[in-house]
Amino acid sequence: MTNLQARLVSALVLAAIVLLATISGGWLFAVMAAAVAVLIWGEWVDVACPLADDRVRLLGFGAIALVFLAALFLPNAALFWIAVIALAGFALVCWGIGEGPWPVYGLVYAGATFVAVIMLRSSSVGGSGLIAILFLYATVWATDIGAYFAGRRFGGPKVAVAISPNKTWSGAIGGAASAVVAGVLVFSAAGLEDTATAIGLALFLSVVAQAGDFFESWIKRRNGVKDTSQIMPGHGGMMDRTDGLIAAAIALWLLGLALAGPAESAAAFFV
Repeated sequence: MTNLQARLVSALVLAAIVLLATISGGWLFAVMAAAVAVLIWGEWVDVACPLADDRVRLLGFGAIALVFLAALFLPNAALFWIAVIALAGFALVCWGIGEGPWPVYGLVYAGATFVAVIMLRSSSVGGSGLIAILFLYATVWATDIGAYFAGRRFGGPKVAVAISPNKTWSGAIGGAASAVVAGVLVFSAAGLEDTATAIGLALFLSVVAQAGDFFESWIKRRNGVKDTSQIMPGHGGMMDRTDGLIAAAIALWLLGLALAGPAESAAAFFV
């Protein structure tokens, strides 16, 4: 099996699992999101702070478990504050045992992703939660696919050779264009008529997703690793597979939080 074939097979299997959990919502979606957060946290510690005290790793898993329980039993507003308290407690412990800031950065990275998708999916006005998550998937996945094939087809100048030597401006533009098409299609399928919002939001999330990809590449280069793990054939680790989705999910959630509040953050754009 070639690397492209391995990537395709593992991506299709992962996409099927993710879509099933997303459409089901509820506890199944929470379990999936928590599992992703746990894998991201574990990979971050292995890559960015491998010499961290073992208690830091365990405490991070405990913080994610606490937020997971809050996601199952508490409303979104309470979930937000539980996450803030868990992060603050974790940061205090890291400071108390003399750890640097990188474990805290990692828990923010994993934890904010978990909270973002849970709070977005939990929005119930007009089915906005499900639409928001499907829009997020569509634009980020279309960005990845469009960037890959446009970059291979057209090549040209590189975006940032020192961070990610294979990424080109043609790929970035192709990814953004693909995201716009995907975003408009999701809006249309959901019966939403604000095409301008679909285009603007898709472009924004595509840019953020590509920036998230570069950020994860920088983390790996900083620490001298090629992949964050080998959990997925052809893709490497969970961070390798979800780097753009992490950044885009957090960005979409923060926008929704600012415009519509914690209870119905997805309603800011998807009703």
